[in-house]
Amino acid sequence: MAKPEKASAVSELAEDFRTSQATLVTEYRGLSVTSMKALRRTLGSTTKYSVVKNTLTKIAAREAGVPIPDEMLKGPSALAFVKGDPIDAARMLRDFSRENPFLVIKGGIYEGKAVTKEEVMQLANLESREVLLAKLAGAMKGSIAKAARVFDALRIKLEAGSPAAPAAPVEVVATVEVVAEAVAEAAPVVEEVVAPEPVIENNKEEA
Repeated sequence: MAKPEKASAVSELAEDFRTSQATLVTEYRGLSVTSMKALRRTLGSTTKYSVVKNTLTKIAAREAGVPIPDEMLKGPSALAFVKGDPIDAARMLRDFSRENPFLVIKGGIYEGKAVTKEEVMQLANLESREVLLAKLAGAMKGSIAKAARVFDALRIKLEAGSPAAPAAPVEVVATVEVVAEAVAEAAPVVEEVVAPEPVIENNKEEA
């Protein structure tokens, strides 16, 4: 590889490292061209799957300040640069490797730290952000409905001519507090989900 081409490749890899939520390292030896295309389609547009030279990867990782152990880059390597949800990407790689044993997950980089294959598998077994949000929404809906039923019961008692309005029962207060806490905890997560991904333009000079 000519020096200008090498420098360009290293620069692109370093940028991929810096802008990715996670980087998963795999060995692809034995996968057919058709299987590689199928894997890229499976990972989707939020994950860039690239076959790379280990020497260039080490240089780019060093420039980006990313720690990749030397043993993780033994043999032919392909990197999955995850711009979306790392949990989803890890799960897709895991499922694909089950049907295509030639794809071997060797580890990766997550939250700025090197992680082992076993840790990537643990990540793949977690529930995705969308699933957690759906569960949270369901819990909040149930709590709000419960509070509405209790308040409606209070209204009926008042309309029936109770001498004095009773204080809201402990159950109502607790339910309202739970809903308020759930909304507060969900807010930053929801903002993170709907926030647009930054647009990164790579201006490459032709060698």
